[in-house]
Amino acid sequence: MQIAMVGLGRMGANMARRLLRDGHDCVVYDRDPDAVARLVAEGATGVASLADLAGKLRPPRAAWIMVPSGEITENAVRELASHFAPGDVIVDGGNSYFKDDVRRAGGLRERGIHYLDAGTSGGVWGLERGYCLMVGGDRAAYDRLEPVFLSLAPGGSGIPPSPGRTPGSSAEQGYLYCGPSGAGHFAKMVHNGIEYGLMQAYAEGFDILKNANAESLPADQRYDLNLADLTELWRRGSVVTSWLLDLSAEALARNPDLSNYSGFVQDSGEGRWTVQAAIDEAVPAEVLTAALFARFRSRQQHTFAEKALSAMRQGFGGHVEPGK
Repeated sequence: MQIAMVGLGRMGANMARRLLRDGHDCVVYDRDPDAVARLVAEGATGVASLADLAGKLRPPRAAWIMVPSGEITENAVRELASHFAPGDVIVDGGNSYFKDDVRRAGGLRERGIHYLDAGTSGGVWGLERGYCLMVGGDRAAYDRLEPVFLSLAPGGSGIPPSPGRTPGSSAEQGYLYCGPSGAGHFAKMVHNGIEYGLMQAYAEGFDILKNANAESLPADQRYDLNLADLTELWRRGSVVTSWLLDLSAEALARNPDLSNYSGFVQDSGEGRWTVQAAIDEAVPAEVLTAALFARFRSRQQHTFAEKALSAMRQGFGGHVEPGK
């Protein structure tokens, strides 16, 4: 089907490529004309403005916005909507705050324009691995765009349904309709909050292993452990296997001391929103809260744990430390 991709950064460009590979007709726009030109060379239709983009799409139109959350997304939705008509669909695939989705959807609904919030996980590896998609909004619009979600998602990936499940849910293909407006980004927000906790657990464990030969320890209780080998070992048969462990093992294989990282760890917002949701719901979330605060502390003093966090963030999302 035909769909536009607005924003051709680390994820948007590869999402457009994945759609093109699966036979979809993609119209692409980015403020950087070179980014547009690269996709045009691969079969996309390039445009120089959102007005031009709307003109190239056949009604009912659909456009996927993949730009940084906040004011940039807000402006993109607003401008795109000014060129769209009743029946058209706008998808926000960035990491927007779910309450903003509820507000935007309400405003667009009054104009007959459908709005979907698509929590998108997959980072810079999504072109080959696919993107895990959590979608909220109008169900009819979701159903219409399901071929797009199916193409972007990982598919079965050789993973059988969990024991006890009745097969047949789209979740088994890597995408899911989560509920009304905001539900998709709410699910992705908590997903990223969990990600903070998982990363922090790995990072602290690596730090303990790294310092097992400290001079403050009794001589017969010091261990000079090979972290690169241990993480490689844990990838095989251990209960702590995960993609985050894979990325950590790769980073340690390249540089066992992770000296190419300062340990200054940013947070992109979702961790804060997850903690706020826990407060609103009166749900205890000690691990996720501590993981968020650890990132705040990393900007004042850096440990090996923070270097491990930076390595993981760069591994899955291409996040680069400030100043690099």
